[in-house]
Amino acid sequence: MAGHASVLEDLSILSRLDRALLRLERAFALLSGLAVFSLMLMAVVSVSGRNAINAPLPGYVDWIEQAMPLIAFLGISFVQREGGHIRMDIFISRLRGRALWLFELVSVLLILVLMMALVWGSWAHFLRSFDFGAPLWSRDSSIDIGIPLWPAKLLAPVAFSVLCLRLALQVWGFGRALVLGLETPVAVPLIQDAAKQAMAEAEQLDGQG
Repeated sequence: MAGHASVLEDLSILSRLDRALLRLERAFALLSGLAVFSLMLMAVVSVSGRNAINAPLPGYVDWIEQAMPLIAFLGISFVQREGGHIRMDIFISRLRGRALWLFELVSVLLILVLMMALVWGSWAHFLRSFDFGAPLWSRDSSIDIGIPLWPAKLLAPVAFSVLCLRLALQVWGFGRALVLGLETPVAVPLIQDAAKQAMAEAEQLDGQG
């Protein structure tokens, strides 16, 4: 299941890099949210046009295909930073100290290796679509209204590269915690139990009041 995590900060180089990358991750997550909102507006326009004047939005399916990488990929690094991806918290929550950091380190290293392979593969897929000598720099386009596909294909290696940076920082953070035997390392998601989660939510509500 997805855990509830907190990320601690201090004045170390690792924490400063974490906060710098977080600004980029938040911008990407915002773009992903705007893409969802745009698709909602396009759906309203398309359905209204179909019902009112029997003229739906041209290329609606093509625009959905273009927006899907925005929705699917741009937020994954931010969610990784916050510890929001699916994890086996029932097992992990039973670990303490160096055993926990070792498990987290190995997990993040495996994910990093996988994501580096996906960066390489998705970049090669983008290059097959991009061509400076072709119209609109594209060797392929959408079926209905001919939207170039290379911008959508470029989003995958870009988003995966940002995720690789996040994973590299977490490798650093978990590795540092493992070597030094830290109890509360910075720049990594620390899983909260139910009591801490409730306290954090109460503090958040107090801050909004």
